[in-house]
Amino acid sequence: MSATERLKGLETFVAVADAGSFTAAATRLHLTNSAVGKAIARLEERLQKQLFERGTRQLTLTDAGATFHASCLRILDEVALAERALSDEDTLPGGRLRIDLPATFGRMKVLAPLLEFAARHPHITPHISYTDRFVDVVEDGMDLVVRIGGDDAWPAAVGYRHLGNEELIFCAAPAFIARHGAPQRAADLPQYDAILYGRADGSTQPWRIQEGAAPLARQHINGRMVFGQAESQVAAVVAGLGLAQFPTWLVEPQIRDGSLVNILPQLTTQGLPLHLLWQRSREHTPKLQALRAHFEATLCIDPQA
Repeated sequence: MSATERLKGLETFVAVADAGSFTAAATRLHLTNSAVGKAIARLEERLQKQLFERGTRQLTLTDAGATFHASCLRILDEVALAERALSDEDTLPGGRLRIDLPATFGRMKVLAPLLEFAARHPHITPHISYTDRFVDVVEDGMDLVVRIGGDDAWPAAVGYRHLGNEELIFCAAPAFIARHGAPQRAADLPQYDAILYGRADGSTQPWRIQEGAAPLARQHINGRMVFGQAESQVAAVVAGLGLAQFPTWLVEPQIRDGSLVNILPQLTTQGLPLHLLWQRSREHTPKLQALRAHFEATLCIDPQA
């Protein structure tokens, strides 16, 4: 079977999956119901997999069909991208951009620049997801990912730009300090109730402590409360239930309005790195170049990065 015939089969399959019926897909593709049905039958025979559950009113994807559908979308996106790259119309930023952001940082620090970008580029259609899990830029079909954490050892297919590192500070509420006093040095910290950030596997994020010329230490402690969501962790500290270590971007409003205090400024420590990641195969498209330039200008947290 030729590559052209294979692509026709994929396009028909995606149309049926998206429309939920042979009839709707046939209308969209300007084909007969019979032609669409035969194309799906040939595809299922070739793959030796049932792709659809045939209901009385609507078709639904099987598990194998859902997996195949995700792969087909990536393949057809790549074909469309290659065609646009050869078109004069691709000299202006336009088309879909798939973007994945860290959940809290994305809402607090990336959303405003992203909306500004969308207003400037009405022909670009951003598709934005928020997740703190690891996202494979290539396998998950992303155009650009903003990530906190990781290092510079990215796969060859992934381009990256380091935008700087978080700055970490220890914070407490004025009411907590009034009741318990403030720690004066790192050795005092274990005497105080700690509000920690926790992960789904039950582990907690250690404090990063660097005092004077001493090397960076990662201190694991028991917390009074553990949260798997950063904004809830901040709320607990504002309520006076304990102290915590936060990146400055997370608590800027609370430091400004006085509901949190930087209690150990001498222990201000470098935190996790901030990166932009993108698919190298797409890096010369105008839409991705425009978004990268905008994020590099608006999200950079270290002028030297």
